[in-house]
Amino acid sequence: MENQTRILELVEKYGKDSVVVVLGGAEAEASGLAAETVTTGDPTFAGPLTGVQLELPVYHIFELKEIIPEDVWEDQISMMEMVLDVDEIVKEVTTYRERNGG
Repeated sequence: MENQTRILELVEKYGKDSVVVVLGGAEAEASGLAAETVTTGDPTFAGPLTGVQLELPVYHIFELKEIIPEDVWEDQISMMEMVLDVDEIVKEVTTYRERNGG
């Protein structure tokens, strides 16, 4: 709920065109839920983004490997990349981004 509030505040302050959401969830389902929340609204009807279609571009950190400095990737992300189902996570997030036209 706290993250939804922060995202809403950032959109109100900077506008939709200036906000990109980067997720780091370890599970495809959780990442998909977060992606859905920032694109079409909170599907659990529990948070501040309930019914709010922000239509923000959303990516999982695994999709951004090419633009992250190699030393940072190795230090912060590479271990998770080895143990998580990266393809499934990326597929889930991509589904919501593409539904949103991104």
